[in-house]
Amino acid sequence: MTTITIESLDGSGSFQAYRADPEGSPRGAIVVIQEVFGINPGIRRKCDALAAKGYAAFAPDLFWRIEPGIELDPDIPEQLQRGLDLLGKFDQDKGVADIEATIRAARAATGGKVGVVGYCLGGRLAYMTAARTDSDASVGYYAVGIDGLLGEKHAIANPLMLHIAGDDGFVSKDVQKAMHEGLDDHPRVTLHDYPGEDHGFATEMGKRRSEAAAQLADSRTETFFAAHIG
Repeated sequence: MTTITIESLDGSGSFQAYRADPEGSPRGAIVVIQEVFGINPGIRRKCDALAAKGYAAFAPDLFWRIEPGIELDPDIPEQLQRGLDLLGKFDQDKGVADIEATIRAARAATGGKVGVVGYCLGGRLAYMTAARTDSDASVGYYAVGIDGLLGEKHAIANPLMLHIAGDDGFVSKDVQKAMHEGLDDHPRVTLHDYPGEDHGFATEMGKRRSEAAAQLADSRTETFFAAHIG
């Protein structure tokens, strides 16, 4: 595990990314896209778990333009609010560009295919990445606001999987319905619903985790990446 520096595509600066490598040659690479809590221990653990499965994993600090290196705990109310405040200042288009820069760096480092997986805000950005970049495969967990991005679905050329929490406090039933109506017939998109689960159910640690649902979603993600990344 190490930290690397990646240059932004627009030349405005550089940012850090947490990197975890497998013991042998990588099967491919996965870019792990943060929640609003930064590259915290949970996101680093996601990377480490992917490395243990044979992937090189990269987690870029997408809030670097606002406050580099931030790490928040969503179980602490003040830090949860801080994450939401940062979201209000975050430029999502630039965030996707930073993810693209990370994809390029990961592809150069490993020479293989590169996928992305994101959570909450990262789930939304995973959808945007699938529509706007050449990511080989993308996964979004409890992505927010996808109903407002359905106009980009025509640009999704590579496989995308979305995990939807059935009782998500940030994604209403109407939004979930719109996601299904807009994406169920898309040949590259797969949706999985988790009835009764709330936002954040697959977090690595903390009160939000729902063990059975997390294991099911992660097993589907593992199979998905094995098929499309290696």
